[in-house]
Amino acid sequence: MKTLNLTFKGSLGKAHTMKLKYANDNLDEATVRAAMDQISKTKLFVNKDGEELYATPVSAKYVMTTDEWIIKAPTA
Repeated sequence: MKTLNLTFKGSLGKAHTMKLKYANDNLDEATVRAAMDQISKTKLFVNKDGEELYATPVSAKYVMTTDEWIIKAPTA
């Protein structure tokens, strides 16, 4: 599975990653940067400590994961 991982710096300086499983896998840098800027401007994501989680865009990358079965469940 391919995911788009967007990394932001929170308002308290901690790194936070937003992982999107169903993102378009052909996005260019300008499009992703614009989307990250929009996310950070919404200020929608705040934790219980009052930290704004996605305050400053830092980086973005596609991550590809593969499953390697050791014991596979039988199909019904």
